[in-house]
Amino acid sequence: MRARHLAELGLLAVMLVWSGNFVVVKSALGVLGPLTFASVRFVLAAASLFVFMRWRQGSIRWPAQHGWALLLLGAVGFGLYQVLWTTGLKQVTAGNSALLIASSPVLTALLAGAVGLDRLTRPKLAGALLSFCGVAVVVLGGHDAVIGGSAAGFLLTIGAACIWAVYATGGARLLRHVDAIQASAYTVLGGALFLAPLGAWEIATQPPVAVTPAVIGALVYSGALAAGIANFAVLHGIRLLGPTRVTAFQSLVPAGAVVLGGIFLSEPVGAYQLVGGVVIVLGVWLTRRPTVLPVAMSARLRAFR
Repeated sequence: MRARHLAELGLLAVMLVWSGNFVVVKSALGVLGPLTFASVRFVLAAASLFVFMRWRQGSIRWPAQHGWALLLLGAVGFGLYQVLWTTGLKQVTAGNSALLIASSPVLTALLAGAVGLDRLTRPKLAGALLSFCGVAVVVLGGHDAVIGGSAAGFLLTIGAACIWAVYATGGARLLRHVDAIQASAYTVLGGALFLAPLGAWEIATQPPVAVTPAVIGALVYSGALAAGIANFAVLHGIRLLGPTRVTAFQSLVPAGAVVLGGIFLSEPVGAYQLVGGVVIVLGVWLTRRPTVLPVAMSARLRAFR
């Protein structure tokens, strides 16, 4: 139980890091192209995780029976996800993109329950759906409920959300055989290998840019911390808590990003964001409960029946 509580605290820290990542990346993308930033970010993430694995385990071990599966999972869950999300974002509004991506906890719960990797209990499903509703309030309220974009953009963004659900569920299956540090290092390496040629192509076809210390700091934060060590914490959480509960924590990120954007970028924070944030927190809290209703009330209802 203590390990589970520590894993939950680690996930809360990851959600704070990921919320701050929106502020950091937003400033860096004014200088670097998205594919360049993503490829360098994941190279740094992979390097940091292999250093971490060498420090914790004393060696960099290739998981003989599952190494290629981890690389493939990373190429899909990190590489393909980045391509689908960024391409779809060009064709739909930012609000719609964030809303669709935030559906990944619901998709993960359904997929993990369908393949028997997690128990799809009523509190988990209700909590995921409630968090999704909170994200809808935050995103649509912050963008005046603008509806727009092409059908292809919507499909690409939904595809990205499905890809993340596949990654979380596939990671849960592989974590039965591989420790979290190895899984983190090799899945992030798979994403880096997928993105590196795309980043090299963008660098070769775009005019040269001046890389400032602020951009380097953003790459280190977004790569080594947000994509590197944070991914280890996520996979460790998946092993102890299950993919459904872990992805429900991701619903905290949009609300956190709104708050940090208001603090560091002077972006307005309205009533929709505050109400939506409360709903998101309630949804995450609900996924941790044994029943949707209070235990005493559930017992009375069973007795009445």
